[in-house]
Amino acid sequence: MACSLLQFCHFQDLQAARDFLFPHLREETPSGGARRDDGKSSNWEDDGWGAWEEAETQEPEEEETPCKTHKSYWLQDCILSLSPTNDLMVIAREQKAVFLVPKWKYSDKGKEEMQYTVGWSGSLNVEEGECVSSALCIPLASQKRSSTGRPDWTCIVVGFTSGYVRFYTENGVLLLAQLLNEDPVLQLKCRTYEIPRHPGVTEQNEELSILYPAAIVTIDGFSLFQSLRACRNQVAKAAASGNENIQPPPLAYKKWGLQDIDTIIDHASIGIMTLSPFDQMKTASNIGGFNAAIKNSPPAMSQYITVGSNPFTGFFYALEGSSQPLLSHVALAVASKLTSALFNAASGWLGWKSKHEEEAIQKQKPKVEPATPLAVRFGLPDSRRHGESICLSPCNTLAAVTDDFGRVILLDVARGLAIRMWKGYRDAQIGWIQIVEDLHERESEKMDFSPFGNTQGPSRVAQFLVIYAPRRGILEVWSTQQGPRVGAFNVGKHCRLLYPGYKIMGLNNVTSQNWQPQTYQICLVDPVSESIKTVNVPFHLALSDKKSERAKDLHLVKKLATLLKMKTPNLDLVETEVKELILDIKYPATKKQALESILASERLPFSCLKNITQTLLDTLTNQELECVDEGLLQFCDNKLKLLHLYESVNKLNSLGLCSDTSLSNNELAVLLRLEEKELVRLQALLENYKQENTRTAVRFADDKDGALPVTTFLEYLEYEKDMINVKKISELEFVALGSFFFWKCLHGESSTEDMCHTLESAGLSPQLLLSLLLNVWLSKEKDILDKPQSVCCLHTMLSLLSKMKVAIDESWDSQSVSPWWQQMRMACIQSENNAAALLSAHVGHSVAAQISDTIAEKKFSQTAVGTDPEGLTDSWEALSLDTEYWKLLLKQLEDCLILQTLLHSKMNTRSSKLSSLQAEPLMSLSVKKLLEGGKGGIADSVAKWIFKQDFSPHILKLAHQERIPENPEEPKESINRDFLEEPEDLQAILELLNLAYQQFPCSLDLDVLHAHCCWEYVVQWNKDPEEARFFVRSMEHLKSIVNAHVQHGIALMMWNTFIVKRFSSATYLMDKVGKSPKDRLCRRDVGMSDTAMTSFLDSCLDLLQTLMEADVSSDEMQVPVLDTEDAWVSVEGPISIVELALEQKHIHYPLVEHHSVLCSVLYGIMRFSLKSVKPLSLFDSKGKNAFFKDLTSIQLLPSGEMDPNFISLRQQFLLKIISAAVQVQHSVPKDKETSDEAPIIPLGKDRDWPVLAVYLAQHLQVNEDVIRRHYVLELYNYGVDHLGEEAILQVQDQEVLASQLLVLTGQRLAYALLHTQTKEGMELLARLPPTLCTWLKAMDPQDLHSPEVPIATTAKLVNKVIELLPENHGQYGLALHLTEAVGAVSVPSS
Repeated sequence: MACSLLQFCHFQDLQAARDFLFPHLREETPSGGARRDDGKSSNWEDDGWGAWEEAETQEPEEEETPCKTHKSYWLQDCILSLSPTNDLMVIAREQKAVFLVPKWKYSDKGKEEMQYTVGWSGSLNVEEGECVSSALCIPLASQKRSSTGRPDWTCIVVGFTSGYVRFYTENGVLLLAQLLNEDPVLQLKCRTYEIPRHPGVTEQNEELSILYPAAIVTIDGFSLFQSLRACRNQVAKAAASGNENIQPPPLAYKKWGLQDIDTIIDHASIGIMTLSPFDQMKTASNIGGFNAAIKNSPPAMSQYITVGSNPFTGFFYALEGSSQPLLSHVALAVASKLTSALFNAASGWLGWKSKHEEEAIQKQKPKVEPATPLAVRFGLPDSRRHGESICLSPCNTLAAVTDDFGRVILLDVARGLAIRMWKGYRDAQIGWIQIVEDLHERESEKMDFSPFGNTQGPSRVAQFLVIYAPRRGILEVWSTQQGPRVGAFNVGKHCRLLYPGYKIMGLNNVTSQNWQPQTYQICLVDPVSESIKTVNVPFHLALSDKKSERAKDLHLVKKLATLLKMKTPNLDLVETEVKELILDIKYPATKKQALESILASERLPFSCLKNITQTLLDTLTNQELECVDEGLLQFCDNKLKLLHLYESVNKLNSLGLCSDTSLSNNELAVLLRLEEKELVRLQALLENYKQENTRTAVRFADDKDGALPVTTFLEYLEYEKDMINVKKISELEFVALGSFFFWKCLHGESSTEDMCHTLESAGLSPQLLLSLLLNVWLSKEKDILDKPQSVCCLHTMLSLLSKMKVAIDESWDSQSVSPWWQQMRMACIQSENNAAALLSAHVGHSVAAQISDTIAEKKFSQTAVGTDPEGLTDSWEALSLDTEYWKLLLKQLEDCLILQTLLHSKMNTRSSKLSSLQAEPLMSLSVKKLLEGGKGGIADSVAKWIFKQDFSPHILKLAHQERIPENPEEPKESINRDFLEEPEDLQAILELLNLAYQQFPCSLDLDVLHAHCCWEYVVQWNKDPEEARFFVRSMEHLKSIVNAHVQHGIALMMWNTFIVKRFSSATYLMDKVGKSPKDRLCRRDVGMSDTAMTSFLDSCLDLLQTLMEADVSSDEMQVPVLDTEDAWVSVEGPISIVELALEQKHIHYPLVEHHSVLCSVLYGIMRFSLKSVKPLSLFDSKGKNAFFKDLTSIQLLPSGEMDPNFISLRQQFLLKIISAAVQVQHSVPKDKETSDEAPIIPLGKDRDWPVLAVYLAQHLQVNEDVIRRHYVLELYNYGVDHLGEEAILQVQDQEVLASQLLVLTGQRLAYALLHTQTKEGMELLARLPPTLCTWLKAMDPQDLHSPEVPIATTAKLVNKVIELLPENHGQYGLALHLTEAVGAVSVPSS
């Protein structure tokens, strides 16, 4: 094992955080542009990391500094802080900050991973001009008993250039603010509680230290923890109550003024330390001279280390806990210094006031307590060197310091000495990793006697220094204090190394021993890959090579891995070398790892693996028991047993027995305990299933001979307590293992008895073998159906497995079901390969009956002797109970097989008609799925198949007949509309449907099936509303439902679930645009094209009319009783569609009629592309308010006399409908070329619009006779006189109609005489009476749509007018003159 760089988290959108913090970069970086840095160093091994002399001369790198592009290096200019529990990250720059929180999300590859997302972002500055200078994320421990030791919430501590330190919640809510010094905050650092590793180590208290240019402020951790909790609670209460006047609790802190040092850049608070007596005397002698007095007990002191200049490193010591002097002659001076430093109450709080109060407080700055002077004790003087940062080790004994010369210096904190220096690390970022040794990995040295009885001792701790050199883009791991470099990684030049150096605040020696969250000691943030990585360092890398056996073992493991990859023909030589290598390894864990890699090698043959494992086992056995690792010995023994089992099974499979014995039908019927008729029926069902089932079976690479590589075999199996178990493997792998054991036996090519004996003696349980056998049988359905003799082999194998010791307990309670057979039945129930499941169920039933008979005979013989007279009764009860379960399963499997055969059948339909929804594959069925699908599951699966085939409802009715005609004549046309060819396929499908009806007389009742088909079509239409034919087909199935209760419920559910929302959207859209909307608007508002919307409204009208008819018819019908077949009574699952339909309330008939009128209006507008029509303007306020309400509710509808304005609008609309309908039916083709918008043609047969218009007139309070007269006029206007004569019969006020027709006649005659400009016409016009001539000249023939009508037809029209006009009518004389004129015109023409 070596060092590794592990990626544990991603950023969801780091660029958004960058754009917020650096607004000027938002315009520079194009979207989707490459953001990787091309200047990454090539390889850290060639980068001269070890040449310290050359590192001094690498000055050209500094030239990159002014040229850095912020696109990659922007993170270097930010303040970063990561919580040690990884639950919060802060990125800040100037006044702005972004808080990132982790969330579990799916990556692009579908794998769940943790991603940091923006939780809060905003500005943190309160005073003008202040900027963020430092930040910390401190997790606070929970005080709840259930989560002791776990983090409760995270506090964000932010230092500003104004001197303020402010505390925030994760949501950016300010908890408290403190002005501790008027200088800028340089650095914030935290120390949390750690359990001392040794009894002599001083226990350190928690604290937060704040560095200023000439002072250090330390806040006691306990006081800070309590204050932050109190502030958070007060903020929560204030938010709930609205009270803003909150007083923060007091805070205890110490403030030291650092003297005798020029500049301070960074600091480290070491904590409390106690001098040894020798160091105490040495210090006293140095300061007080020869006569200095010494106290009996050494005082406790807080140690601080600063880095900067003059001195480069300064060491400060502050007395703790006592006002007594360290030395007698300086007692007064020391006491005066400590008086003002010990636990001052915090002053200058900023509370939650109003804005005016806050402004007043800000103008008047709070009082700042003076600092207690603290002189530097000693330091490392180097006038040219300037320190940049200091990082304290986790055990507080070492510290790493960086300087402006590109050095990293390791300090001994206690002695104040520099003990190591690294060169060539300019702008370095440093951190520490502390690794605790795992005692289980330590080599057991039993030969060394330990008087304490513990040969291993306590866990050792190793510390590693991590250095990130951004100039070279390399991350290095070094062993301290004098160790080598143990790892290096190329990571790029734009990363940030984060080392918190603390854990959870608020723990103590009790709570810290409880559950601890996973923490990463050090993290590397990479803004280019938007990821966060951590370094994993094994403990053994801290050990020197001379003393570490593990290093030697790892070398041997690498050598072994190389040897196993080599391609050498001499396998004996490889085997010998592998044996030597594995025997040379010392550590048991490493030796086990080496053996696992050997057994997983595909290059070594089986003999090599067996010999190597045997050699290792013999070596371990010959050693003394005290020196042998029991786990390794057991592991070798188990692997060797598995190898022997593999060898035995391979030998049995390689025998190649030939069994050509094919059973006759009679013998097979006896074997399965069936009558010959039942067997013939079973074979017919299997043959139909085989023909229709065209799916490809699952195949493996070595499927033919059932072979399995030894490495795969060992990977699948494991030993546990002398029993062989199968590991958690996939279903395909489980089948492969079962094929290796049983496939040859099922083909009769291997000895079944020998195989069962071998597997049983090896330690495989009968239940596991049964599971393997059934998985193989059920997965190889296609091969089994091709080889019927495999049924006999399965019978033999199942009989042998059932006779094993633990399989069937003979003392099992006779009133219960045997778990052995229940396991087999469950496998058949869950299988989707119905033919194989049915065959195995027949075999299982036969074997179970055979064994039950045997047990019954034994009990009968005991009863004959007189031991137990009730034994026979018990045996018959047990036989009866188990047999009933088998019979039920056989019936269910047979039903499922017939249903699956039907669903696999196909017809050659028009490929152009098929939708993508119809091309989706159907789900495979199993008994379990049908039992869990509810009462409607069977009809639902058939409905999905009908939708896929797009059968018309007539096909379902045809198949429901008891006797299917061979060549049905009557439905031939409707069938041919669906299918183009292969009528024999249709005949086969009708037979399969009829068989399914017979098997499921209740579940596939015709009304139930039509209901499910109707629902399936409308569900699929809702997925793709462009497929309007789906809705049309759904309505066909709805109309085919006979029972009005079911029809009513389904129609109402369709309306509420799928229709009303789109219907209302279409209404409001058409009312908004005032005409037939364009395609774009229809797609935007309704979700379908204009053509599809026209068909949708047509089907909506059908739906509403069907709903009204069903409501009326339901009063005369009884509610149907929904039964279930006996074999499927135990179904569970969702309620069926038909049951839901029967639970629907009755509709309010007038409200549905009201919607039907609106739907007719909308359909008319879309059908004829009408303009200047707002559909809702035809209704008053009551009518509008009633629309789109629940159809079962009672609504206030319009009643009484309607406003004449509404009636006028309605009449105009209906007249437009009549005109447009006649135009569509009888217009001349040239009119279509000139028209801008052609009317949309519906899918099916168009409606009888004149009848529909009269129907609408009745409900809209419009005079029906006006509509009928207008229809007659339009027919004559288009020259369709023969239809006009028929329509006249329905007009009541024929006198008014005759006057209107008289005008139309005049227009025709005027066109014939005046507009043709013929000589004969002019002469005839001169002979006409002046009155008639004047009247004809006043006529405008342009109003006629079809003026060129034969004069004979016009003569009939004049006669009809005279017939309709009374003699006393004012225009009667004019009509007579017209008769003469028409007669005169017709004479010359003849």
